[in-house]
Amino acid sequence: MMVLAGMLVFGLAGCANEHIISTNDGRMIDSSTKPEVSEETGMIEYEDEEGRKNQVPVDDVSEIKER
Repeated sequence: MMVLAGMLVFGLAGCANEHIISTNDGRMIDSSTKPEVSEETGMIEYEDEEGRKNQVPVDDVSEIKER
């Protein structure tokens, strides 16, 4: 039973999709969630590794990659 519980925990941890946001000025931003574009603000919204919500202007982003 303990083995099954351990496998479930590791399986759920593997479902988290981390992303890297590359900016035009060369910064690499780690995101623990999939970044989404807010049509209202024109900003890319994401959550960092510490659970804080952040935004970066769409025009400042050169690429978003899934890790």
